[in-house]
Amino acid sequence: MNRSARAFWLRSPGLGEIREVALTAPAEDEVLVRALYSGVSRGTETLVFRGGVPTSQHAVMRAPFQEGDFPGPVKYGYLNVGVVEEGPAELIGRTVFCLYPHQSRYVVPVSAVTVVPESVPAGRAVLAGTVETAVNALWDAAPLVGDRIAVVGGGMVGCSVAALLARFPGIRLQLVDADPARAETARALGVDFAGPEDALGDCDLVVHASATEAGLASSLELLANEGTVVEMSWYGDRRVSLPLGEAFHSRRLTVRASQVGTVSPAARAGRGYAERMALALDLLADPALDALVTGESAFEELPGLMPKLASGEILALCHRISYGQDPRPAT
Repeated sequence: MNRSARAFWLRSPGLGEIREVALTAPAEDEVLVRALYSGVSRGTETLVFRGGVPTSQHAVMRAPFQEGDFPGPVKYGYLNVGVVEEGPAELIGRTVFCLYPHQSRYVVPVSAVTVVPESVPAGRAVLAGTVETAVNALWDAAPLVGDRIAVVGGGMVGCSVAALLARFPGIRLQLVDADPARAETARALGVDFAGPEDALGDCDLVVHASATEAGLASSLELLANEGTVVEMSWYGDRRVSLPLGEAFHSRRLTVRASQVGTVSPAARAGRGYAERMALALDLLADPALDALVTGESAFEELPGLMPKLASGEILALCHRISYGQDPRPAT
């Protein structure tokens, strides 16, 4: 069995490279996975690529199988789907998701992989980490039937939240984004779309995911009295100003953080990280979520691709990286 691999590393901010990696044979409680796809989000990953992780957050922002340290050299990423080549008999040949960086093969504990349901194509399963983030946010937000809700920010995270909220009965839902091109994605997800100037106010709940100061201020403006903004944006080393004067106190508004690193305390007792990931993968059986994958490139193209994703030259939600033949293509 060939246990060599190739991995994408950030050598220094703005400069990536592919390195050869030697793998050890998997132990009894480990698996060797051959990657099929990985995913690049223009949120956290491009912030890492630009060197924007503040020193105070270096430990908090480590990915599960990260190597190296911020700002670099570092191997970073968390959306990987592959096929088990070695390991327990019941996993051989199974398609699995793992929170692993961009690498062609890797050895991880059995507990680190989640089997992808047969109803979910491998290429769509790269979204599992982001849909997991959306699940956690909705546990934090606890929307109710009949709520008036806006999702501000039509990036990968915001669209994932909107896609899940679209399944809730009786709510009024809008995806709000300054880019009119996001209207097409919203339509594919079955969600109403509005620009910031046309967004419906009087909201009970606003989920903010634009990672901009203006978006967060707009989120507060859209709230009804005693409404809540669930803040999902990661600003890295940027400072953000908020209009907490004016009517913020008299209207009794709330700004609440949501972050996937901790399972929401609102989740039912007994639901941990494994249950949350399994739920996210089950939810990916919906083909509408294919709208969140906006491009695909070969693994070898990553060093030249990442600067274009980070700068916005290539506009993307999730950009999918392909490593070879997919045994379970979309139908």
